[in-house]
Amino acid sequence: MERIHNFDEPVNRRGTDSKKYNPDLYPADVLPMWIADTDFKSPQPVIDALIARMEQGVYGYPVVSHAFKEAVQYWEKTRFGWEVPTDAVEFVPGVIPGIICAVRALSHPGDNIVIHTPCYPPFKDLSDHNGRHLLRNVLRVEDGQYVIDFADLEEKLSQVRTKIFILCNPQNPTGRVFTREELTRIGKLCLKHHVFVISDEIHCDLIYKGHTHIPFGSISPEFAANSITFVNASKTFNTAGFRTAAFICTNEQVHESVHEAVLDNKGIGENLAGTTATIAAYRECAYYVEQMMDYLEGNLDIVCSGLETIPGIRMIRPEGTYLLWLDCRELGMSQKELNAFFVDKAKLGFNSGTSFGPEGQGFVRMNIATQRTNVEEAMRRMERAVLER
Repeated sequence: MERIHNFDEPVNRRGTDSKKYNPDLYPADVLPMWIADTDFKSPQPVIDALIARMEQGVYGYPVVSHAFKEAVQYWEKTRFGWEVPTDAVEFVPGVIPGIICAVRALSHPGDNIVIHTPCYPPFKDLSDHNGRHLLRNVLRVEDGQYVIDFADLEEKLSQVRTKIFILCNPQNPTGRVFTREELTRIGKLCLKHHVFVISDEIHCDLIYKGHTHIPFGSISPEFAANSITFVNASKTFNTAGFRTAAFICTNEQVHESVHEAVLDNKGIGENLAGTTATIAAYRECAYYVEQMMDYLEGNLDIVCSGLETIPGIRMIRPEGTYLLWLDCRELGMSQKELNAFFVDKAKLGFNSGTSFGPEGQGFVRMNIATQRTNVEEAMRRMERAVLER
């Protein structure tokens, strides 16, 4: 029997230690739509697997789970056609902790890291906190789409101290899903200039109709050997609290170097619940992804339609993720004024655009992975606040 998930089911997350609904951040009359988790229940097979495991009543130290490696391998093959050996897969306690270990293993203080911007804030933080220099390859807008400035990218990759390029695909916060041609061009430039690719593919399942996610390492053996890929079931199946991710690296020497960095930073030791949830999600819950993306497409349509009647706020329709990058520059506010406007007047909690870098001045990021009634209410609040300002 086909499983059906009810994404309209209301879930009260207040008072549940939810970071998104933390009352110290936003009062109860503000609708929080910021941090990148969903307001949807996880799929029933994940819940069932967790209950069965917890009912065993013993939660001692686990071994390295071969089933976890096989589940990641299975998902990459069945979802994206990328065949990787199980020994290329390894647990890490989150994508960002894993990337930090990779940065420490594959570069030295003073080296450059190149990233597309605007960028996910932890990329800058991990660069700064580890003594690396972040070089910004700013995504440009052409014909209503964010595109890569390849001339600028090559200039930054060619610098002698540039050792790493962090690829975020789908891109956060713009929602770009890079094409095979774009990824191939990136990969060739990185090989040409001896720059290693760290590919953050945490949003890889969240792809809208007409677009396709292509794992960077799947494009060619040469790209696979010059890259390490990080994945996590958390964005798709709402399991971020379990702190369970994986990296995939077929280059044995690099794999071992990153593994040693993980050991040095005490990033070993799988989370019992996280391992259980990830295996169930990847093995049994493809149906959930398909249904959620249909639901999110409907939420996205509501926002796009609503913005047509709201002067001063624009958006380039994302190709992936449930995160929307709203351009509010025509409202003529400073970032401080803009942030206060949404909280105090619209009663909406968004991410401030400048947290994604200077390119985010005048922008906010909105999360639509919530019940449709919340999206509809958010658009009503936004329209009313703008028209009454």
